[in-house]
Amino acid sequence: MDARTILLSLSLDLKRITTAIQRKSSAAVKFNEEADEWLKKAYALNRKSLTPILERIEDTLNKENDLEKAEDCLMYSFLIQNRALL
Repeated sequence: MDARTILLSLSLDLKRITTAIQRKSSAAVKFNEEADEWLKKAYALNRKSLTPILERIEDTLNKENDLEKAEDCLMYSFLIQNRALL
């Protein structure tokens, strides 16, 4: 699987987490698990420029589901999406 697909998939799951938290949906847990799987694949890309962002995403995914986490996920979603499209 190529790097672009991995990063865009991670970005999409982060957006889904945001939406699920805002709607107070239990689906946020499932999307969090999926994002964690994409995160592992993103780490495997071994891109040093991504490592700091990936570490912050990992910290965010381990937080409790609240609006602060939703905002962080949305921000990281855009950052990762922009990196994928460069």
